Amino acid sequence: MSRVLLQPPRLVALLWAAMMMGSLVALPAPASSQRRPSIVIADPSAKTLRVAVQRFRPTHAGGERASEDLRVSMERGLDSSGLFTPVDPKAFLGPTLSPPLSRGDPVICPNWRQIGADALVQAEIETTSNAIRAEFQVLDVARGCVALLHKRYRGTAADADRMGRAMADDVVAAFTGLPGVSDTEIAFVSNRSGAKEIHVMDADGGSLRAATSNRSINSFPSWAPDGESIIYTSYRHRVRPALFMLTRGRRSPGRILRSLDGKSPIYRGVFSPKGDRVAIVRSVDGNSEIFTSDPDGRALKRLTRHRAIDISPTWSPDGQRIAFVSDRTGAPQVYIMNADGSGMRRLTFKGGYNTAPSWSPDGRWIAYEARVNGQFDIWLIDPEGQTNVPLVDHPRSDEHPTFSPDGRKIAFTSTRRGKADIYAIDLNGKNLRRLTSEGDNTNPAWGPHRR
Repeated sequence: MSRVLLQPPRLVALLWAAMMMGSLVALPAPASSQRRPSIVIADPSAKTLRVAVQRFRPTHAGGERASEDLRVSMERGLDSSGLFTPVDPKAFLGPTLSPPLSRGDPVICPNWRQIGADALVQAEIETTSNAIRAEFQVLDVARGCVALLHKRYRGTAADADRMGRAMADDVVAAFTGLPGVSDTEIAFVSNRSGAKEIHVMDADGGSLRAATSNRSINSFPSWAPDGESIIYTSYRHRVRPALFMLTRGRRSPGRILRSLDGKSPIYRGVFSPKGDRVAIVRSVDGNSEIFTSDPDGRALKRLTRHRAIDISPTWSPDGQRIAFVSDRTGAPQVYIMNADGSGMRRLTFKGGYNTAPSWSPDGRWIAYEARVNGQFDIWLIDPEGQTNVPLVDHPRSDEHPTFSPDGRKIAFTSTRRGKADIYAIDLNGKNLRRLTSEGDNTNPAWGPHRR
């Protein structure tokens, strides 16, 4: 998906086979403490922005259903962001239906300020036999209903839900400078079909679909930074772990790094932020060690060399460092090293069993699972180890965190419902949502913003 921003979003202080969806195009439009630190752009528990979304105006008779579906999808995306609360249309003092945007009708801003709206969204929808065109604008009510964004989208009927979610992400960007994640995807492992297969779903749990169906053991999905491919571990080749890849819209190339796994199993692969390197966990003399290589298996470099188990690499967003897990001190702990293997140091000291690190997109935090009182909880630690705090604390185990591409949320696995499910939570510990419901669902990997 390509998008063209028509008017640069104003920075307001308030603030990824079977996975292919339709093509959606943006068109030019006219005119160190144990106390929890402040770690989010905006704290949804303190204040969410109230957004009034007028009914989307269909340009032709018969387009009412598509217009309403788009509006509902957008509102769901805004609500799941944790940053916005939709205003009930029954409270509107202004019209509930968007005006024709081409006319440029004036907005009576006091009517929207009086009901406590911070933002106003208007849209006009044109539908044909198999096409949808949407033009929408976002107004900052607090600043006199000034237009922050005016944009057009075009897609097929199959794109309607995604179009609404993409519009929601644009509203978030207009007010925060950073797009929302409603139009992103999460890969994970599920046994709902009777075998551990890779699945993909939208960030809110919708449009869930299987990405593999080989009925082997598949695990550890990792997205390419362009969101077009997923690398994962599977036992489908000679019943031993090897790396495979799925690519959106193209036939899967199947097993990758074949030159490396001929004599030693490869347990895991993780793309670097630029996609030019892959950190891999490979067995050497019975020990698991961390290497990096080009995606085609060339330029192999060994980073760790120890009798201990070294696993779970995660790249820093600048690609300069790698956090990983080692039990070289007797129990699993999180370590950090430079991307060439130098400068290795232990990061976690609190707790006797710490694993599954995930580096935040802004580089400020590493989320990991820590065993506390016999159960696993999600903790956050800064890369220097000065601040170390719990994010998710529950009597049932919470494991395997993964950051959303905007860094505002974390998805993780929890058994709080008995079976393992994928949940998402804001980085301040609020807005917890369960995303899966069938079978056991583990190992989430949040994909990047779509391009």
